[in-house]
Amino acid sequence: MKSKRIRLIDCLRGFSLLGILLANMLIFQYGMYGKEFLNLFHVPAAELTAHNIVVLLVEGSFMPIFTFVFGFGMIMMKEGLNAKSRKAGWPLLRRFALLMVLGILHSTFLWDGDILLYYGLVGILLLIFMNRKPKTLLVWCCILLTLTGLMGLVPENKNDKTAQATNQRMEAYVQKTVTLYAEGTYGEIKHDRNTANPMGDRPSLVLVALMLAPILHMPLFLLGMYAAKKQWFVDPELKRGMYRKGMLIFLPLGLLLKSYKLLFPEMIGAGTGVMLGGSLLSIGYIMAFALIYSKYAPSRLLERFEAVGKLSLTNYLMQTVICTTIFYGYGLGWFGKIGVIAGCGLALLIYMMQMFVSSWYITRFKSGPIERVMRMWTYFSLSGKAKRKKAPAAAAEM
Repeated sequence: MKSKRIRLIDCLRGFSLLGILLANMLIFQYGMYGKEFLNLFHVPAAELTAHNIVVLLVEGSFMPIFTFVFGFGMIMMKEGLNAKSRKAGWPLLRRFALLMVLGILHSTFLWDGDILLYYGLVGILLLIFMNRKPKTLLVWCCILLTLTGLMGLVPENKNDKTAQATNQRMEAYVQKTVTLYAEGTYGEIKHDRNTANPMGDRPSLVLVALMLAPILHMPLFLLGMYAAKKQWFVDPELKRGMYRKGMLIFLPLGLLLKSYKLLFPEMIGAGTGVMLGGSLLSIGYIMAFALIYSKYAPSRLLERFEAVGKLSLTNYLMQTVICTTIFYGYGLGWFGKIGVIAGCGLALLIYMMQMFVSSWYITRFKSGPIERVMRMWTYFSLSGKAKRKKAPAAAAEM
């Protein structure tokens, strides 16, 4: 039972990396800010339609799956350490600290779309909830989801002069990156990534973003912790009814909310469609994937998803290396040139390659190179495994 549950989570983690790559392909191709100004890249109508499909089905709905698995993994790690008579606090803190270091290196030297630094920071915050009861986790998940939906109801003031100035500054910055990222050297692009400030001198925006980020992303972290404590993925064959019900509720609800923003962007509540719909759709995806797994595992395709998931950190970083080399000037220089449709095809090609390479690798090694370093540091062990704490001699004699 334990093996099946772990394999399902690895599969789900691997599946989330496919959607993350498809969503990130917009950033790799057009930049963090450029993907919001596709008109500057002269994108034709067909490409805009493809962009809307990616926004509807993928963007904002696969990263939450990864956060769900992250929260799930925290509880599994804690339970594993407790079973060996060890506490989880310090190992988890070391793990999150290394994630933050990797995130800083990743964002500084490779790409500004990094999530590892943020995950390390949120992981530390999640330690507050680690020993909470499942009901407490679920209540906080629902509260934060509600707050997320309420934030989307705040109307956007398009007549705000400060916001207009910021938008103009961002547009000018994107125009500059069209040439810089396609033709610039590694040093030029790295310098721009680490020094450019398209948002302008508005520290209040940074403060607001730091305050809102946990509210937006914590619900799925907490739901993952709840799912681990409630053993959602133990004996998945026996839980098909739960998976089916969750899929039928959250898939259409999430799609409906996200569609509302695309169809009626000026209507009141359109922001709720994006901010709440993405999380609800991700829950629907999780339930749908678990249902498929419960019916068809084991299968060759699911085993390949599992292999990608076992090497998730290595594969995530490799996606950055591959895509920045393809799109930036120090590589092929395809930045802003191939379009959304071809970009999706390229993402699928890269992911398929990772599926085959990961499957080959996992038959020869127990963990990926980055995962091995992470485990060694987490457990302070060359083997990458936590050792069982020996009972005191006096206790052993009794």
